[in-house]
Amino acid sequence: MRTFGHLMRMLQKNWKILLGFELLYKLVSFTISIPLFGQLFYGIMRLNGYGYITIDNVFEFASSPFTIILVLLWLFLLAAYSMLDISAVLFILDQSGQKKKVTLLQTIKFSVMNAARMFRSGNVRLILMLLFIIPFLNIGAASGFVTTFSIPEFILEYVHSHPWILIAFTALALVCLFFLLRWLYVFPYFTLEKCSFREAVKKSVVLGKMHRAVDFAFLIVIQVFYYLIYFLFVSLGLKAVYSISTALSGLSFIKIVSASALWLFLLFAQLLVVALGTPFSYACISIHYFRRKMECGEKIIHTTAPEYERSRRMKRRLLIAQLAVALLSLMGASFMVYGFNTGKLKLQVEYLHATEVTAHRGASAIYPENTMAAFQGALDQDADWIELDIQQSADGEIFVMHDTNLKRTAGINRNTWEMTWEELSQADVGSFFGSEFAGERIPLLSEVIDFAKENNVRLNIEIKPTGHETDFEQSVVDLIREKNFEDYCVVTSQNYSVLERLKEYDEDIKTVYVMSLAYGNMNFFTAADAFSVESSNVTASLVSRVHNAGKEIYAWTVNTKNSINKMIDRNVDNIITDRVPLARQCIFDSDTSDLITEYVNFIRKH
Repeated sequence: MRTFGHLMRMLQKNWKILLGFELLYKLVSFTISIPLFGQLFYGIMRLNGYGYITIDNVFEFASSPFTIILVLLWLFLLAAYSMLDISAVLFILDQSGQKKKVTLLQTIKFSVMNAARMFRSGNVRLILMLLFIIPFLNIGAASGFVTTFSIPEFILEYVHSHPWILIAFTALALVCLFFLLRWLYVFPYFTLEKCSFREAVKKSVVLGKMHRAVDFAFLIVIQVFYYLIYFLFVSLGLKAVYSISTALSGLSFIKIVSASALWLFLLFAQLLVVALGTPFSYACISIHYFRRKMECGEKIIHTTAPEYERSRRMKRRLLIAQLAVALLSLMGASFMVYGFNTGKLKLQVEYLHATEVTAHRGASAIYPENTMAAFQGALDQDADWIELDIQQSADGEIFVMHDTNLKRTAGINRNTWEMTWEELSQADVGSFFGSEFAGERIPLLSEVIDFAKENNVRLNIEIKPTGHETDFEQSVVDLIREKNFEDYCVVTSQNYSVLERLKEYDEDIKTVYVMSLAYGNMNFFTAADAFSVESSNVTASLVSRVHNAGKEIYAWTVNTKNSINKMIDRNVDNIITDRVPLARQCIFDSDTSDLITEYVNFIRKH
């Protein structure tokens, strides 16, 4: 607490600059780094002839010269990124200690100049040290407490069955900790006193001598203190959200808003940890560094701020530049978030891509299937996709219905292909499910597409041919094109010839082959961009074969917790289910660390 108080006093002069730099730096780097890495990664995949990276081909992919070059380049950029961040924090803290105000431009200029020193002869080893030290001091960036990455089950089982791996990992961690404590003050010496890497290491070892245990305890305190802030923030947010949700549980709109707010709080808290973890860590270490030097009587050498033009014109230009960069970065970040939410941006890597959820015939467990009520229910349950079945009426209209006879859902013993749209539109397809749904009508595909566009939900459109259609596939594609909905749907069928006709008419339309049984070479089905397989036939090897072909695999219809978890473990891309909330919960539990899961459950119960 004494260190934290000292830190707050030192930052009184420049806390706005530190906060502004960190937010702007993290926002810009996030906007640039993720698309850059994604483009490089996919470029390397294409050069190596891979459509999907799985556990079966990852080692071969990783040993490729192109992949090695990409990894080295990325590590180089990561080191430079971290050094710029560390330099800015130490510079601002040092100037505040001298009671000097600095500007954002001075901070950026100093950081760039200091980071460039890494590439001088004799200092290159600092890059390796940066890569080594990042996981230990970048709070939140590498911690399992606040990430949503879960270790694959087969890796955990392998480690449990080979205890020596855990022993070796523990020994390696202890060795790393030993060197970390010896090198704890390398960055202040390198940055503030302009020492070479060799000199900084020697001085760090001397400064920390006889204080290793205290320094170790100090690092633990930093981590614990920061996590307390994190969990306090999350607990207050979650408690507020659930209190509002409980008080206004009768209003579906409020329930949707509160659910969104819950995820917003969790996401913001994790982003806060990642963004401010680095400055917090190095600021605390810097305070410790100054204290150690005073205790041993070593002279404290301060750095000098770079000169810059202080005219009003320059200040105005700088402010405009900052606002422009922030606006462009926000736009870029929003585009990426939108891309991930709509499926346009998706990592094609096992254990890294997110499993999506499709509502089978809408929320058909609690609403009459293939109706607007069921589709609205699927939206309320937060489904990523809605699956629906389409047919063609006698007069050529494309409508939504599974059965080719109306007896089960409407009590009318007539075949759908014999009826005009006017006749079909009069049928009551809700009463069979419950009297409260009396009067529910058959929707047109065009109505459902309009609904999907308005609510940003994607459609899995299954064509159900009866043999009495006229230009059925072309009519469906024309409607999708007319609505500009090509990027937000897939067209599926259990009849492979339907997919062939779709591709002949429009090779860009995304098609999915629905299969009850899958065995053999899936590459034979060239008209299928993805496969939807009955869940009992979805094996780990099938998933790998499909992924290795650069395609996706869906599992249908998955309604029990055990079967949903099995599909998640096998890394299917999409789970088609009648129980969307259950699938959502299973995916959340799988993707979230145990601590966060237990924490959210605790808040729910209290």
